[in-house]
Amino acid sequence: MVSAGLTLIFGMMGVLNFAHASFYMLGAYIAYAVSSIFGFWAGLLVAPLIVGGVGMLVERYLLPRVHAHGHAHELLLTFGLALIIEEAVKLFFGDFPVNYQMPESLRFAAFSLFDTNYPFYRLFIGGIAVAMFIALWLLLSRTRTGIIVRAAERLPAMAEALGHNIPVVFMSVFGTGAALAGLAGAVAGAFYPTNPNMGLELGVIVFVVVVVGGLGSLKGSLLASLMIGLFSSYAVGIDWSLATLFDLAGLGGWARAVGGLITMEVSSISGTIPFVLMLLVLLIRPAGLMGERN
Repeated sequence: MVSAGLTLIFGMMGVLNFAHASFYMLGAYIAYAVSSIFGFWAGLLVAPLIVGGVGMLVERYLLPRVHAHGHAHELLLTFGLALIIEEAVKLFFGDFPVNYQMPESLRFAAFSLFDTNYPFYRLFIGGIAVAMFIALWLLLSRTRTGIIVRAAERLPAMAEALGHNIPVVFMSVFGTGAALAGLAGAVAGAFYPTNPNMGLELGVIVFVVVVVGGLGSLKGSLLASLMIGLFSSYAVGIDWSLATLFDLAGLGGWARAVGGLITMEVSSISGTIPFVLMLLVLLIRPAGLMGERN
């Protein structure tokens, strides 16, 4: 869900938004604050609207001042914005996790597998993610709004000559991307811990997803998200190592004598799986899985 908004912003505007994961965190905290008064569903609706508004203000008043100077200045600006959001959250909510919980109506098992109950809320998160991707794809490829957005990205002078307000289009695109990150935070924050470090924890993986899928490719982001999620999840349960293969070949004693990475189990290095996948994809296809080659 978070990578969808980042892909939309970069694919349509060419802006590498380092503060995107902070919008995700901001959505979780706003949803928590609203839900504590008006209920979970109200927080789910209000959070993306507020975060989208913040994103539109950022694009309207901050990014145009540095856009002409290239990606480096955009990265520095959005990095500083991420630090400001993080400190603002700590100022208002403290350094510790908040008690943001899912409603009781969604707190049940969807099914049981091998005596393990699978939470329905996980399916709820996945369903919203898939619905988000489908809605974005239909919006960009099947509607007049999508045609205007793509025209503004590829031929802004021509689109402006046809009467479209290009700054408003870009502001709306950035706001929509931020709102998607806010929605992701509002949904996921009720299941995963909502704390001031949640943006930092997710930020690097989001960029890995976008790079593996292909910069600007919505379908590539969806595919990369599924691949990284599946590989990382399955790696946690694998207790094999290269030494296991050497044992099968009758060279186990040599492998244990060498030690190091050879005897390290896959489960102990599961956190590096996304980065290994990114390395392999970039070596084989530098543009990403579904990115356009220059």
